[in-house]
Amino acid sequence: MRDVRKFVPTMPAVVLSLLVLGSAAAFAQKNFMILRAPRPDVKVQLAGVVQRDQHQIPLDEAVAVKSGEVMKWTISSVNEGNAPAQDYKAVGIIPSGTELVAGSVSADGSATVSYSIDNGKSFAAQPTVDQKQPDGSLKKVAAPISMYTQIRYEWADPLNQGNKLNAFYRVRLK
Repeated sequence: MRDVRKFVPTMPAVVLSLLVLGSAAAFAQKNFMILRAPRPDVKVQLAGVVQRDQHQIPLDEAVAVKSGEVMKWTISSVNEGNAPAQDYKAVGIIPSGTELVAGSVSADGSATVSYSIDNGKSFAAQPTVDQKQPDGSLKKVAAPISMYTQIRYEWADPLNQGNKLNAFYRVRLK
């Protein structure tokens, strides 16, 4: 005769199995609720064109960009989620070997623009650097535009679901 104890689970094993199954069901239900919770989902696309002979050529079609040519960058942000994106920001990088074209920064809506001269560690509307004075003291002065490394666009109004914002800037190849 076979020992049935091997095939019949003990009471603690049954309780443990039910606890594990119950926890898995609660976990799945909680995560399902999280997935359904309203949230923004912003898709960002960067596109660039080079201005050449009064034409704009997409950068992926331009064979080479020559010294002195201007590239226009567009950052497009679309909220594909089901809730507004609050305090939305977009950052554009000024590629190495290029310089921001003064006065070329713009954006849809009422964006506040700030600049970085330290690769995004800090941003300011007018970055400053220390300049040594004849008496040896240091004075804060406006950083030259050639030092700018990034541009940050900030919108006070939320990026609502289904809406799109564009930010633009130009750089010149050194």
